[in-house]
Amino acid sequence: MGNTVKTIHKVLFKDARDMGEIPDKSVDLMVTSPPYPMIAMWDDIFSKQNPAIGEMLRKGDGCRAFELMNKELDKVWAQVYRVLKDGGFACINIGDATRTISGEFKLYPNHSRILKCCLKLGFSPLPEILWRKQTNAPNKFMGSGMLPAGAYVTLEHEFILILRKGNKRKFSDPKEKLRRQESAFFWEERNEWFSDVWEDLKGTKQNNIDKTIRDRSGAFPFELPYRLINMYSLKEDMVLDSFLGTGTTAIASMATGRNSIDFEIDPNFKDHIFARFGNIVDFSNQQLENRLRKHLTFVRERAKTHGGLGYTSKYYGFPVMTRQEIEILFDELSKIEVNNNAVEVDYKERATMFFVNGGLERKDKPLLSNWT
Repeated sequence: MGNTVKTIHKVLFKDARDMGEIPDKSVDLMVTSPPYPMIAMWDDIFSKQNPAIGEMLRKGDGCRAFELMNKELDKVWAQVYRVLKDGGFACINIGDATRTISGEFKLYPNHSRILKCCLKLGFSPLPEILWRKQTNAPNKFMGSGMLPAGAYVTLEHEFILILRKGNKRKFSDPKEKLRRQESAFFWEERNEWFSDVWEDLKGTKQNNIDKTIRDRSGAFPFELPYRLINMYSLKEDMVLDSFLGTGTTAIASMATGRNSIDFEIDPNFKDHIFARFGNIVDFSNQQLENRLRKHLTFVRERAKTHGGLGYTSKYYGFPVMTRQEIEILFDELSKIEVNNNAVEVDYKERATMFFVNGGLERKDKPLLSNWT
């Protein structure tokens, strides 16, 4: 199975403004969702980092508090820029905030403030993604309802800023080229993922999280980092999350055969994070199976409307749309080992899911390059 047999995942329970453990230019991708400035649930965290923030909130100076909160995040983005390799990506999930301060309701544009900082650091911005956090609550509208000039549109989307350090990543080493080929995604996934609007993701319910940490968590759905990691990195790459929270980015890294290093300032999250890691083998392999079955559904539907696909997967035996998909090979997990704040993940040395008689079957047999 390619070159990947093991990945390492380290969780550091410390402030991400200091990433001294990480060497310069050693990370391939950063995926994170920071505390959102001017969202009340994170006021205490920001105020502990800079007491002037709490003072500005007490004085009713929302604009100054907003700027001071973002200045604390600026320190993290500077560290991210340092540790990213040339050609590496930073993906930042962030929402703007609405809040009433001193009787004035207004929007605080977190995404544009973060983008401004990252441009100054030297990042190259790429088209961003909007993902919609849908709500059907009848009372979701803000303001005077049906009376003009006093109501406000609902804020139901968040931004994923896509930033690259330097120019395009180059792939010159033959082993790296092979990893890139095996890390490919399906044609139909490309069409879905590389859209600037994601409407199919659902916000993550957190009812199973202890209330002592739920009130300080803004967890995003698993599919969000899972897509981004597949889109902007290769198997065996190093993924960073500077605000790990409930552990979703680390889990997505394990599920995609990447390594990861993650920061979380609140040690109270530890038990919850590592409890989630304990279910990673079955969870990740189910995700891979779901992708394969979804592809087979696409194959059948495409055949009905456009005829058969022109290429065949080398490892799985099913049809694929393009030559670039032939080498796709998913890393199936076999076991994990937890050692203090680190996790080692072992992967199966051969695929166990194959295309048989038009369907997908699990078989414990060696890979067949021309499976039919």
